[in-house]
Amino acid sequence: MNTIITSNAEGLFSKVLKVGAAISAIILGLTAGAQAQSTLEKARNEGVIRIGFANEAPYGYATPSGELTGEAPAVAKEIFSRLGIENVEGVLTEFGSLIPGLRAGRFDVIAAGMFITPERCAQIQFSEPSYGIGQAFLVPEGNPNNLTDYSSIAGNPELKLAVLAGGVEAGYAEQSGVSQSQLMILPDQASLVNAVRSGRAHAAALTALSIKQMADANDGVESTEPFGDVAGQSVVGHGGFGFRPDDTELYEAFNEELKKFVGTQEHIELVSEFGFGEGFMPTKTTAELCAGE
Repeated sequence: MNTIITSNAEGLFSKVLKVGAAISAIILGLTAGAQAQSTLEKARNEGVIRIGFANEAPYGYATPSGELTGEAPAVAKEIFSRLGIENVEGVLTEFGSLIPGLRAGRFDVIAAGMFITPERCAQIQFSEPSYGIGQAFLVPEGNPNNLTDYSSIAGNPELKLAVLAGGVEAGYAEQSGVSQSQLMILPDQASLVNAVRSGRAHAAALTALSIKQMADANDGVESTEPFGDVAGQSVVGHGGFGFRPDDTELYEAFNEELKKFVGTQEHIELVSEFGFGEGFMPTKTTAELCAGE
């Protein structure tokens, strides 16, 4: 009797092991399938994708009611819609943390009007540019120091220039002979405006459109005339969308649709609301920009 019971128990135990192994295999298979999903597949299946932005008007910002808008988010929404992804969620991030945030997976795409530069190209991959634009300074009303470009800051070591953390402006200033002691590195546009209005900085540097909007929205400050040269080189910046280097499928699908869209009448009408338009079309390719040309 004991032998029969033991035999039945062993048989039952064997079956349990087989069933357990089968269930484990199914779970592992499902897990592996989920892990194998690309970012594009996942976004299409869930109908949502996350974009990082830095609250810098007019490139990418949130309205007082919380609506995600600006040139880059507006274009991104249109392109993702064409890819079958209808919901775009914004993740507010300081500009200098956008690339680390993308690489860490906090969001899937940078949509902040970020300039395409060789240094950034070494860390992430960029779409083709969606616009091209020059620089300007935010200065106190009347421009008491007669500032025109970076060289006019370098010519007076007592002057302070506020720049955005992670932005290209610090590099432009350095190329023009502005010393590190003259630079004030700040996290966002509001800090730039406050620095100039309070007199802590004699000017703040950003792209011409950003400076114009900051001047229009705040008393006591104004914009200088836009300029496009730094130390004899063109500084017409070209902004694009950033992707993780391994998100090839998402990057290629987005870039293909973007190239079809940029420059069309539909595109110009969409971005004109933010001050962009026919005068701000790209004049270089991403390959040229990444090569420093």
